Amino acid sequence: MSRFLVLFSFVLLFAAGKSIAEPATPTGALGVVIERATGSVLIVDRMQHKAIDRIEGLGDLSHASVNFSPDECFAYVFGRDGGLTKIDLLERRIAKRIVQGGNSIGGAISDDGALVAVSNYEPGGIRVFDADTLDMVADIPAQSKTVGLVELPARRFAWAQWDSGDAFMADLSGAEPVVTRLGATGANPYDAVLSGDGRHFVVGLFGEKGLTLFDMWEDAPAPVRFLSDYGKEGEDMPVYKMPHLQGWAVTEGQFALPAVGRHEVLWVNRDTLDETARTRTHGQPIFVLSQPASPYAWVNFAMPHNDTLQVIDSRSHEVVETLKPGAAVLHMEFSPRGHEVWVSSRDENRIIIYDTHRREVKAEIPAQSPSGIFFTARAHRTGL
Repeated sequence: MSRFLVLFSFVLLFAAGKSIAEPATPTGALGVVIERATGSVLIVDRMQHKAIDRIEGLGDLSHASVNFSPDECFAYVFGRDGGLTKIDLLERRIAKRIVQGGNSIGGAISDDGALVAVSNYEPGGIRVFDADTLDMVADIPAQSKTVGLVELPARRFAWAQWDSGDAFMADLSGAEPVVTRLGATGANPYDAVLSGDGRHFVVGLFGEKGLTLFDMWEDAPAPVRFLSDYGKEGEDMPVYKMPHLQGWAVTEGQFALPAVGRHEVLWVNRDTLDETARTRTHGQPIFVLSQPASPYAWVNFAMPHNDTLQVIDSRSHEVVETLKPGAAVLHMEFSPRGHEVWVSSRDENRIIIYDTHRREVKAEIPAQSPSGIFFTARAHRTGL
């Protein structure tokens, strides 16, 4: 064998050995941060506390959300401009992008990861896509803005309609979608949430007081109104930003709900739906999130009080900590077991990472106008 062939073989072996030795990307450590002003996202490693790549060209992300495939390899980003973008987290690139509507407000992925559904303001209704190809498999029209889209077990989705005040469910387990009207929610439902056990579909109302609950474990879920008298004893304040029921707390057998137009968190007994307490807060709550494996709920607020976080003990309903992460705190995301919380400060262009036990800053990551933070652990949780 010539000296050239020996050298060439050595190079090939070295290259192969290097490739084999490269560690695989641990998808369970990954997350996506929305950079709303630039139409980009950061891929972050939550274990290493660092950004590992930036993906650009995702359109209008002013109200964006993210779902993940069950294998944690793909992120589905739902943009405000109707864009649905599938990101390959391993190759750190856009796998496919479509613009499926004119104005969208979130999405959901089926429990088996096969279908991705999008909730539309314009043209209204729900559109469902093959998660692999992003080809449309169902178009469920409505003469209404659709809100609060959630996934249910067995390839089903539920949502509410702003204009008509109704809730619906679609079953896509067969050859054709079967759409069922669940019932009237009340005036102008603005958001909805599904409890982690898949049982309670709760719809928040903007046009009147109260909320509406559907027990999705029942064969024929019926609307049950609660908190209908809340706020009748006082004057409403201007609503600077609508609270998000997609960020709520369920702890100590209670729902912890952001009050619309009030500086309060409402506590409701999960079994009886009776109000049990109110917590006076720093401002109008936006997200009320449960810290995993703890009795605590963390709250952020609408402007002009959006530089602050508060921590509430669900046992006493008292504020036990007030933190000042930075200007325009838009979102929080806990590590799966709750030892950390990542906080976005849009106007200071950074992500702040807190140790939840000491409530001290552990690290910071630069980001461009960050808003939503989403970890791949969401792939294995119902109701997100």
